[in-house]
Amino acid sequence: MLEKLREEVYAANMELPARGLVTYTWGNVSGIDREKQLVVIKPSGVEYDELTPGNLVIVDMNNNVVEGELNPSSDTKTHVELYKTFPTIGGIVHTHSSHAVGWAQAGRDIPCYGTTHADYFYGAVPCSRNLTREEVDEDYELNTGKVIAETFRSRELDPDAVPGIICRSHGPFTWGKNPAKAVYHAVVLEELAKMAMYTVTIDANASEAPKYILDKHYLRKHGANAYYGQAGKS
Repeated sequence: MLEKLREEVYAANMELPARGLVTYTWGNVSGIDREKQLVVIKPSGVEYDELTPGNLVIVDMNNNVVEGELNPSSDTKTHVELYKTFPTIGGIVHTHSSHAVGWAQAGRDIPCYGTTHADYFYGAVPCSRNLTREEVDEDYELNTGKVIAETFRSRELDPDAVPGIICRSHGPFTWGKNPAKAVYHAVVLEELAKMAMYTVTIDANASEAPKYILDKHYLRKHGANAYYGQAGKS
């Protein structure tokens, strides 16, 4: 079932250790088939060198296992909640990459200090609030997804323009139109977190890039009149 998506999710998962984003099993990637309303996700706690397309797990939108011998990722409910909330995304990544986690543990948004950031995220990478004790005790993973959705709703953020978040005291989630793009954004987010850390180390009072710089760099790649790259060339 979903053989093509299985291959895509497997390849995306294997990119995480290849790109230095995970230690041991500290990460997962999923992908969704919107037509069938099924999600393919990494099994919980399985080492990457033991991972295969065949041992990925398929769940439905109620978090029920549809196919697979192993338990799905412990973060499955978060992934499914994000797919329900953000209908344009097709893949999700969660890691504990060190620089992004540093900002999450500090409880700080990652500001847009320059053009590298502006090329990929239209403004700061938001940091969510901590879950309450009641939210943790009730359903930690589901409520993690709900708090991410709350952050985007309360700040009026577009998940296509801001393709990721850092969860307070936890770590980053990123997404994209497919699993590969979600991994791409996870790699970018970690680099932005590292650059921002260097910036505040050099100058704790550094200013964010001006809005017109943000607009220019983001929109030349992603706007209606984008001109970056080779689109349209034969």
